[in-house]
Amino acid sequence: MKNANILEIRNLSKSFGANKVIDNISFDVPEGSIFGFIGANGAGKTTTMNMILGFLETDSGGITACGEKVSYGKTVKSIGYLPDVPEFYNYMRPMEYLSLCGELSGMPKAKIMERGKELLELVGLSKANRKIGGFSRGMKQRLGIIQALLGEPNLLICDEPTSALDPMGRKEILDILIAVRGKTTVIFSTHILNDVERICDRVAFLHKGKIVLESAISDLKVQHKSKSITLEFEQEVDSDEVIRLLGQNNIIPSRVETGEICLESLYLELAKQ
Repeated sequence: MKNANILEIRNLSKSFGANKVIDNISFDVPEGSIFGFIGANGAGKTTTMNMILGFLETDSGGITACGEKVSYGKTVKSIGYLPDVPEFYNYMRPMEYLSLCGELSGMPKAKIMERGKELLELVGLSKANRKIGGFSRGMKQRLGIIQALLGEPNLLICDEPTSALDPMGRKEILDILIAVRGKTTVIFSTHILNDVERICDRVAFLHKGKIVLESAISDLKVQHKSKSITLEFEQEVDSDEVIRLLGQNNIIPSRVETGEICLESLYLELAKQ
C-alpha cells in the first residue's frame, strides 16, 4: 500500500544495568523510502536495530515491521540485514556462499541462481569468481548487501554500511542503495552526515538514546537553509579549484559551505538541546 509505514516504533526503551541506552523513542519509516538513522557512535543506533531484528529484548514499547509485531528471538522473514562487519566463509566463492544462504532460508535452487546472478551484476561482482577471503573490505560489503537482498526483502536494514570504507567504496555502497530504491525500503544507520544527505528521503536524529528530530530531508532543507546557490556536476571535480575560480570572478562570496555542513550544523544544534 502506497504511503504506508513499513516500520513503526512506539515508546521503545532499553537499558543495560543502570545505563539507559534507548529512552522512550518513537518514529515511523514510510514504505519505499531510504531512511537515515543518524547518531554519533554510542548513541544507541545498533541497539535499536537489534531490537527491530528481534536479536535483543526490549524493556518496553512496541515494534511493528512489515505488518508484523516484532518479538525477541523471532526475526521477521521479510527483513534483510547487513551488519557493520559482515562475516563470510572465506574459502567459498560468492555464488557458493549465496547458494548456502539461499538453501538455509528455503529458497529453490533455480531462484537462488537467478537472483544471485542478478545481484552480483548489480553490485559489480559478477566477474569476481574467486575466494571471498581475497576480497577487499568494500567488496565484502557489496557481497553482504547481496546476501541481505537475496530473499527479496520488503525492508533492508544496514548498520553503518559505509563507516570503514574509502570515498570510492562509500560511493559504491550508496549507489547500490539508490539502485534498490522503490524495490525495497532501506534503513541505514550512520554518523556520516554527507551520506545521508546524498540519498535519504527521511531522517531521524538519535542523541543519548532519544530521538531529537524526525523529518523529511526536503523539509529540513527548507526550514534550515540560508541564501545559497547549489552547483551540481555530472563528473567528479576538484571543489577547491571550482571555488577558487568562482571567487576570482566575484560569482560567490568568500564563505562557502559544502552540502554536509547543513546536516552537521543542525545535528550539533539539536544535540545541545
